[in-house]
Amino acid sequence: MRSGVRLGVDVGRARVGVAVCDRDGLLATPVVTLSRGEGTLGELRGLVADYDAVEIVVGLPLSLRGDDTASTEDARTVAAGLAALVEVPVRLVDERLSTVSAQRALHQSGRTVKTSRPVIDQVAAVIILQNALDFERSAGRPPGMVVDRHEGR
Repeated sequence: MRSGVRLGVDVGRARVGVAVCDRDGLLATPVVTLSRGEGTLGELRGLVADYDAVEIVVGLPLSLRGDDTASTEDARTVAAGLAALVEVPVRLVDERLSTVSAQRALHQSGRTVKTSRPVIDQVAAVIILQNALDFERSAGRPPGMVVDRHEGR
């Protein structure tokens, strides 16, 4: 397992959830939900610097069959834009059902959909990042695929 802090990112049309892991890559925890807009990439770049992250893991929303969805291109565009702004690798990882899992976890903890809205994206980012960490630990190789830094320019 590679050492270093990683950021997990759940890209949504209205909000972007962010999570972070410890230097040993054991546990992902929620950080913030950002409003989606023109300054989002800059805010993410600031979080990379604040946490001294060595990598960013962006969830790639695929269908259950592994096909692209309406949100897939959006996540790829955000990942490419981010890769062009930061000096650390940006990886796209399969995030099938992360938001559904996040909603279920929050519901089981007694939260309603309405009261969960501010944190659902953070929880989805935690799930994306934790799955990526667990994959790397078990497979012995980094998850997903690296985004070309020149795609977002």
